[in-house]
Amino acid sequence: MNWIWFHKLGSPKWFYQWSSKWALPVFSMGLLAMLVGVGWGLGFAPTDYQQGDTYRIIYLHVPAAVLAESCYLSLGVAGFVYLVWQMKMAPIFIKSMAPIGAAMAAIALLSGAIWGKPTWGTWWVWDARLTSVLVLFLLYMGIIALQNTLEDAALANQATAIVSVLGLINLPIIKYSVNWWNTLHQPASFSLTEKPAMPMEMWLPLLIAVIGFYCLVAGLVMWRMQSEILLRERRTQWVKEKVMNYGV
Repeated sequence: MNWIWFHKLGSPKWFYQWSSKWALPVFSMGLLAMLVGVGWGLGFAPTDYQQGDTYRIIYLHVPAAVLAESCYLSLGVAGFVYLVWQMKMAPIFIKSMAPIGAAMAAIALLSGAIWGKPTWGTWWVWDARLTSVLVLFLLYMGIIALQNTLEDAALANQATAIVSVLGLINLPIIKYSVNWWNTLHQPASFSLTEKPAMPMEMWLPLLIAVIGFYCLVAGLVMWRMQSEILLRERRTQWVKEKVMNYGV
């Protein structure tokens, strides 16, 4: 098996040059898809026969919740890569992704509360799904806190990698909480392996919104990683040359 691509991903210089070409197109595509999906869902999707227009919050809530979990999964993978291979790009990725994942978790919690008030009659309950997503948000905040309070960079990288890996145990709890316990939160409306429980006019804009959120986050992460690379590699020759070329 050819592992050249894997070693390239571990090179800050190569990743900076590669991501410089893709960050803006990916972000732009994501922004467009997000606006189309969310706008379609909020303004043009049919009204639900049970929940009325209240259900439309899912076009923001579901993409944010999906991305909150996916972002943390990527942190866990990066943490494992760092602990096993000590790749320099792994902690850069973790530091760049953690605030974005925290924002997605916060949006999921807030939009869920807005949906829960008319649906359940309360802003918050200690439901298994809601509580586990709150734990996810706290894990993100813990990683961010470690990165910003530990002065020893090596120790910060090690600590955040360990927390990222250990926190993965919360993801299956979030995923299967509605099946394992008696919760107020409804099961997933659609999955990759089952026929959607809603008509195409409802799930298609939701799918577009989810894809848009993924691309949006990918573009943002690439930009944040570029900034972090320049900061961490500022003493290397290629960064010095880059700074000189910009006349800084």
